[in-house]
Amino acid sequence: MGSTYHSLHYHIVFSTKERRPFIRSGWRAQFHQYIGGTVRGLGGVAKAIGGVEDHLHLLVSLSTTLTLAEFVRELKKASSVWAIENHEPMFSWQEGYAVLAVSWTHVAIVKRYIENQEEHHRKASFNDELKRLLAKNGVKFDPKYLV
Repeated sequence: MGSTYHSLHYHIVFSTKERRPFIRSGWRAQFHQYIGGTVRGLGGVAKAIGGVEDHLHLLVSLSTTLTLAEFVRELKKASSVWAIENHEPMFSWQEGYAVLAVSWTHVAIVKRYIENQEEHHRKASFNDELKRLLAKNGVKFDPKYLV
């Protein structure tokens, strides 16, 4: 056992380009499985993956050796290629993303929230959800970038 200890959990959210409804229910579960494998391949642990047609939520634990920006870049790249090759030739992700640190004591709550995305989005739009998440976590944002 080494002398480096960590508990790094992140709630990551990103959307499809122009919020297009690319991620169809017929292949969404398979896509989430692929993303989970990619997270493992990058040295992380996917605690939860969920979303609807136009965006994705992940709860991941990452090691101290991988930068968050590198992780998201590689995850988006690999999942885009998979989606294009297997289901949606026009697929692409929006450029940015939101990332929120999650305390170990809140991992179970965030996991449940991510697992219930389809039900949640019957009541709230992606924009409303993202604004609420950012505000709740004290993240300042310019609304023009949430379009």
